[in-house]
Amino acid sequence: MHVDMDAFFASVEQLDHPEWRGKPVIVGSPVQRGVVSTASYEARAFGVHSAMPAFHARRLCPGAIWAPPRFGRYEELSEQVRSMFSDITPVLEVASIDEAYLDVTPGAHGEQPVEVARALQQRVGTLGLSCSIGLAAGKTVAKIASDVHKPHGLTIVSPGQEAAFLAAMSVRALGGIGPSTYKRLARAGIRTLGELACLDGSTALRLLGAQGDVLVARAAGIDTRPVRGDRERKSVSAERTFSHDLRARDEVECEVRVLVTRVARRLRAQGMAGRTVTLKLRYADFTTRTASHTLENASDLEAELAPAAIILLEKLWTHGVGLRLLGFGVSGFSSRSEQLDLFSAVAEDETRVSRDLAYGIDRVRDRFGEDALDFGIRGIRTSPQDRRSPEPPSRDK
Repeated sequence: MHVDMDAFFASVEQLDHPEWRGKPVIVGSPVQRGVVSTASYEARAFGVHSAMPAFHARRLCPGAIWAPPRFGRYEELSEQVRSMFSDITPVLEVASIDEAYLDVTPGAHGEQPVEVARALQQRVGTLGLSCSIGLAAGKTVAKIASDVHKPHGLTIVSPGQEAAFLAAMSVRALGGIGPSTYKRLARAGIRTLGELACLDGSTALRLLGAQGDVLVARAAGIDTRPVRGDRERKSVSAERTFSHDLRARDEVECEVRVLVTRVARRLRAQGMAGRTVTLKLRYADFTTRTASHTLENASDLEAELAPAAIILLEKLWTHGVGLRLLGFGVSGFSSRSEQLDLFSAVAEDETRVSRDLAYGIDRVRDRFGEDALDFGIRGIRTSPQDRRSPEPPSRDK
């Protein structure tokens, strides 16, 4: 069973703001360089979708309500939904904040999968949210099925019907086929999963590389991967693609700090801390570079993670070189170390104040939104709504 929450971020905003229900809501930043994170189904009716540049979304849906992301709130509700999943089966694989795979093998848990799915949708509904579910014998088909009837859909693909279910669908429905691969397949006259499933081994290798045989098998509905219920999360990360290349140092550093803050908040929400920080840059020519640095102690604080990220930025980037994407992640999880310099009570007090401040800001933003609090120019500017250079005021203002 693949469970996918319906327009999750936007649905949470409509849940917390009843007056927004039935209206087009876009979660993201409406500024010039902003990008749509999630759009409600009312906004999707206008053609708005995730990852769309804000200026395009504003043209398509000028009357939309823009909501700044509140990741702490989304994590809170995600945890409640996951607890419902855990009540159903211990064999649970969380794929992202709003989707998961559950092993509901018939007879293994006392109920038939269809009954389990319907009961789960009802339980999720008690939170004021909805989910769509795909039921199948394998992960690939279950995931594709969960997207067929949205919102609040339940799509069942019986064993033996996988190939027929997939045959007429676009190859873009299959995970692992991005825009460039799609164009390559289209040039070869392959546009549907049924056509992809008929490829011979040599053609699949030529068009799709080493993963060709796997993709061909999945296009036919063959996927024997188990639900990995014991999988541990190896990293927490966030990235952002810009509608225009960034070249100014203050803009780039501000965006890095925004990503650091987003990841730090997620770490704190999950009770995690990590030692290894990684920065990812994609240049205007689509070249991608990454670099990592290991801290002395595990951390979940912006004040400790951001300096390492800026040092990595200095190694990877030269002022004036265009950047189209930035990413930041933390891995190497362990318990946060509280062992500080035993002879420095001042350092210990400063760290305690930093943690109290971080958690306090999290609580305020969870309740009032990302732009409810912001740091001064010399601090860590963390609001996704405030991406401006301190001087002079940018065109976004």
